[in-house]
Amino acid sequence: MDEVDRILLTELQQDATQAYAALGKAVGLSAGAAHERVRKLREQGVIRRTTVDVDPAAVGRGVMAFVLVEAGSWMGDSPTKAALEALPEVVEAHIIAGPASLLVKVRTPTTEELQASLRRLYAIEGVTGTQTIVVLESFFERSVDAKGDGSPVPPSPPAPSR
Repeated sequence: MDEVDRILLTELQQDATQAYAALGKAVGLSAGAAHERVRKLREQGVIRRTTVDVDPAAVGRGVMAFVLVEAGSWMGDSPTKAALEALPEVVEAHIIAGPASLLVKVRTPTTEELQASLRRLYAIEGVTGTQTIVVLESFFERSVDAKGDGSPVPPSPPAPSR
């Protein structure tokens, strides 16, 4: 991956709907050459997917919490993964080092639903405890620095407060 690819990635992170002509212009390539570069980045797995950034509060998922999941055994096996994937309110799950085995990001409509989600998490085989951090407000969420030079990537604007 060279500097042109990194600039293309940064441009796509800011607006993935840009025409290949605009992307090409940003890096000094033709639309066709920019398209080919983006295709290769997809094939290589650098671009994992293209998606839409939806405001969770606008679709009834305004409560966000991070849950440290404590376990009596290794939680990286497929039954645990499948159990977490079966919970639609779990939007991220990470095996971690530290005071817990997993870090799970949960989005629910209400704190009552969050409590029900915590019960479901606790019911997963091997889970021995949870510690929950409820987010009151998000300042920003930043994309990965594709350039790798430490230059700032414009953060996504926070969801409007409701």
